[in-house]
Amino acid sequence: MIDKYAKIFIAGRNGMVGSSIENGFKKRGYKNIIGLSSSELDLTKQLAVKEYFLNQKPEYVILAAAKVGGIMANMQSPAEFLYDNLAIQNNVIHYAYKYKAKKLLFLASSCIYPRMSPQPMKEEYLMDGKLEPTNEGYAIAKIAGLKMCQMYNKQYNVDFISVMPCNVYGIGDNFDLEKSHVVAALIRKFHEAKLKKKKFVEVWGTGNARRELIFNEDLADACLFLFESYTGNDLFNIGTGIDISIKKLAHLIKQVVGYKGIIKFDITKPDGMPQKLLDVSRLRDAGWIYKTSLEEGLKKTYSWFLEQQGN
Repeated sequence: MIDKYAKIFIAGRNGMVGSSIENGFKKRGYKNIIGLSSSELDLTKQLAVKEYFLNQKPEYVILAAAKVGGIMANMQSPAEFLYDNLAIQNNVIHYAYKYKAKKLLFLASSCIYPRMSPQPMKEEYLMDGKLEPTNEGYAIAKIAGLKMCQMYNKQYNVDFISVMPCNVYGIGDNFDLEKSHVVAALIRKFHEAKLKKKKFVEVWGTGNARRELIFNEDLADACLFLFESYTGNDLFNIGTGIDISIKKLAHLIKQVVGYKGIIKFDITKPDGMPQKLLDVSRLRDAGWIYKTSLEEGLKKTYSWFLEQQGN
């Protein structure tokens, strides 16, 4: 049982996932959550992170901070995705160990699995083949963070656990077309096309790639479930166990937004991994299952987006 007044540091608390986890902690009655914005604490700077841990000495750590983006951003800046994520992870994980945090939860990603991994992807398939080239820098960094947790557990007998979520979307998402993931990008594209009465919306790739999607509040709930109930060195996939083609997803978002035009797929652009579907049986057997259907989650996300637009 975790003391409700224990000091909990959420690295990345202002991001979509971090803020969802913070809200989840608060709903459960936790009173002492800390964390700073990236402008106040640059997690890539070793001395800054060391001083923060020295001064704050958090008892528990959630590592949700990361440099993230869609296919375009990953292809344009692979070195940044590799370096920034390695630096963030190295600093936070190491100083959580140095200043004796009781537990750390690290959020990796489903993109760490091999490009041609058997589907659905089991935790043991990790590092069984070549990565998807379009996000290799990010994936390598996340694999390193996951392995760092495992090896610190082994050498230092700490309690650092890692999770691999599928594609996350939801309230608080980033709708910048150059940095956003698929759901946020499509919502914005269809919304703007609706306002401007465009005849068509262009979507990258063939539309045949398949993705598994989880609403951010469900991801936060799964992380909290594991954080409160699990101790050990296992890895956990977090997802719904259901995937959808980009083509069907685009039509579903088109319907939610209320756009009346047509969809064109730009087959000169990459699809990314052909399929990303997680085997979530390990987490289900532990006692957790998702709650929010894709359609319900998309409606909630679009409603939030409209609120931010002042509509």
